[in-house]
Amino acid sequence: MGAGHDHGVRDAGAQHRGRLWAAFGLLAVFMVVEAITAFATGSLALLSDAGHMFTDVLGIGMALAAITAARRAARDPQRTFGLYRLEVLAALGNAVLLFGVAIYVLVAAVRRFGDAPEVNTTPMLVVAGLGLIANIVAFVLLRRGAKESINVRGAYLEVLGDLVGSVGVLVGAAVIAGTGWFVVDPLIAVAVGLFILPRTWKLGREALRILVQAAPEHLDVSAMRSSLGAVPGVCDVHDLHVWTLTSGMEVASAHLGIEGDAELSAVLTAARETLHDGFGIEHATLQVEPAATTGGCHTARW
Repeated sequence: MGAGHDHGVRDAGAQHRGRLWAAFGLLAVFMVVEAITAFATGSLALLSDAGHMFTDVLGIGMALAAITAARRAARDPQRTFGLYRLEVLAALGNAVLLFGVAIYVLVAAVRRFGDAPEVNTTPMLVVAGLGLIANIVAFVLLRRGAKESINVRGAYLEVLGDLVGSVGVLVGAAVIAGTGWFVVDPLIAVAVGLFILPRTWKLGREALRILVQAAPEHLDVSAMRSSLGAVPGVCDVHDLHVWTLTSGMEVASAHLGIEGDAELSAVLTAARETLHDGFGIEHATLQVEPAATTGGCHTARW
């Protein structure tokens, strides 16, 4: 199959499972504390922060469940690609949750602008400060994994939104305590919602891009086709497909028409090296066809 042929794939999400568990436990505790304090003080900003923290906990739980299921499915011979797509579905679920919470908070805040209720700022300040510390720890735990796994990135963005929310609650509580302007509470809630919405949109769009099997944005398919066509002995490249299975798992397939005197093993080796070195594709399925027979190969049109 040529030098460097490797059927192994790297599970980026599973490498950070321990950090996900630590963040999950920490945020679950503070979620309960924030929710109780929000109802006791009447703070919408603190309630929005607790809502974001709820999505943090649920999102991280979804991420952990997806990673666990994907690892176990690798032992099932009927699941030839395992269940790695569950991690992408978990990321999409996180995006939907974040959108829902952000829209709810925005609507509730707008309704409060006309008649902002009084807010007890002392417990609001204490709990928001503790929540900020918890979010900073979770942020540090997940930051590295967010660069490698879309699944971890979904949890990371939720924690980021919650961290900003905690800062907003602290600022709002301080302003209310000093000025008595209770309208600051819904204003902070709106600011947090507007901060997280565009990041949530980007996450959801990336997850959908993977699910519809579009080529990765950072890969130029035309350049890949040209590079394969430039391999010595290759005279035609067709039926080229490139897609992402899950984070860190990009695969490709192609049909290569070769000249009559080309050496099969040399062509395969060079083609795989081209995909690996030039485009970072570690797993590729290449069908090699003599040039005289390529006319009978029909390109897939589904």
